[in-house]
Amino acid sequence: MKITLNVWRQRDASSEGSFETHQLDDVSPDMSFLEMLDVLNRRLEAEGKVPVAFESDCREGICGVCSLMISGQAHGPESGTTTCQLHMRSFKDGDTIFVEPWRAKAFPVIRDLVTDRSSLDRVIQCGGYVSVNTGSVPEANSVQVAKENADKAMDAAACIGCGACVAACPNGSAMLFTAAKLAHLSLLPQGKPEHERRIKRMVEGMDAQGFGACTNHGECQEACPKLISIEFIAKMNRDYIKASLLPEHTSSELLKAQ
Repeated sequence: MKITLNVWRQRDASSEGSFETHQLDDVSPDMSFLEMLDVLNRRLEAEGKVPVAFESDCREGICGVCSLMISGQAHGPESGTTTCQLHMRSFKDGDTIFVEPWRAKAFPVIRDLVTDRSSLDRVIQCGGYVSVNTGSVPEANSVQVAKENADKAMDAAACIGCGACVAACPNGSAMLFTAAKLAHLSLLPQGKPEHERRIKRMVEGMDAQGFGACTNHGECQEACPKLISIEFIAKMNRDYIKASLLPEHTSSELLKAQ
C-alpha cells in the first residue's frame, strides 16, 4: 500500500505546530497503525531526522495510551477500536491520512502526538476509589450483587481512560469518563458508603481541571473504544442532584456507621 501521511509536529505546548508530510510506499495492510508509525520513525532515524513522538504501551487495547486523532476521528475509523488495534487494511491504497494529538484544553501537547492527560488522574484523585476498611478480600459469593448491577458495573469499568471522549466532544467534556468511573463504584456494595461524597468531589474536580460541559452531543460514546454508553452520564447527573440536596456531613456519618 502507498500512504500519504500528514503528521502533526510540535516541539512543546508553547510552540506552534504544523503538519509534516511523508510518503510511505511499502505499508502492509496487516500492520497496525502504530507499526506503520514505527516504520516511519525507523526511516526518519536512518535519515538522521527526529522521529515522531507518540505514546504506546500494551498495544492490546487495554492501557489507553495510544491516543491519536486519525483523519478527524478519535482512534481512527473503526468503531470500538483503539489506535493500536487499528490495522492499515482499514484504509485504501493511495489514501491520505492526517494524524494529530488530542485537541482539548485540558490535554496540553507535550511533543508531537503526545499530550498530558494527567488531568484525568486528578479527577480520580478527587474520589475515584474506595477508602473504607472492607477487610480482606471476601469469598466471591459472600457479597450478593444483582446481576443487572454487576453487568452495568463491568460495562462502566471497561473505561481505559484514554481521553477519546474528551477529544471527540466539541466542548472538551470529560463527563463520560467521570460518569463511568463513578458508576462502576456506586453500583457495587463496596462503593456505596462514600457515594454522595465521591460524586460531589469528582464532578467538582472535573470542572476544576478545565473540562467543558456536556451538551448531549453524543460523540463521546461514538468515539469510545470500549463503547461506553452516555446512559452513565444521565445516571451521574441524577445522582449528583440527589447528593447536592443532602447535608454536607451525611457522607462522613455513613462512613462512621461502617
